[in-house]
Amino acid sequence: MTKIIMHGCNGAMGQTITKIVKEDADAEIVAGIDIVDNRDNGYPVFTNIKDCNVEADVIIDFCSAKAMDALLDYCEAKKMPVVVCTTGLSEEQLARIHKLSETSAVLKSANMSLGINTLFKLVQDAAKVLATAGYDVEIVEKHHNQKLDAPSGTALALADSINEAMNGQYEYIYDRSQRREKRDKKELGISAVRGGTIVGEHEVIFAGTDEVIEFKHTAYSKAVFAKGSVSAAKFLKGKKAGMFDMRDVIADAQ
Repeated sequence: MTKIIMHGCNGAMGQTITKIVKEDADAEIVAGIDIVDNRDNGYPVFTNIKDCNVEADVIIDFCSAKAMDALLDYCEAKKMPVVVCTTGLSEEQLARIHKLSETSAVLKSANMSLGINTLFKLVQDAAKVLATAGYDVEIVEKHHNQKLDAPSGTALALADSINEAMNGQYEYIYDRSQRREKRDKKELGISAVRGGTIVGEHEVIFAGTDEVIEFKHTAYSKAVFAKGSVSAAKFLKGKKAGMFDMRDVIADAQ
């Protein structure tokens, strides 16, 4: 049994994870953290993480960047394993997460979906063939109108996967409105769309002469991310200090 503290328990993702864990015989949410405590989740909720005195194996974090520093303080003090799913973090916060992995097990992934993590590998393989052959690379991501950060962490992770395969030769371009020049071959465009209730859509475009190859992932509900985060929490239980990602979870399950 994996005992979980849900950081951001009353947000949309926190509630989805709560429902999934209730049906999972191998996991239990023993406490929640949220600035709002306005519902009965079946477990205690603390509005300040410093007040949480419940024993657990791991924390799942789906909150906001504003709450990250307090979470990291808690994990540092408790040497608590943590699954970090919050995006839009600052460079300082990212540095702290890597520092935390020296003393605790940390799993960080821009996207917890099995499909997206498979896509990371597919676009790397495609880039080695198509980008090398001179194809332009663009990424378009779409999300609901309540999402705060742009571009999404997943879009940036896709770009990083491609750039890693191409030895870091690409410059990321987020806005062309102030430019009056031809597209540079070494730029990788990343565009963000916000509207309606779009859960999440990511498209990677390899555009060549007279042909276009597209890789696309569409999430139809938050459940795909919730299931992945619970699998990650189970994986992280009992792990020694270190930095992990969803590729480790997938490899462990094979």
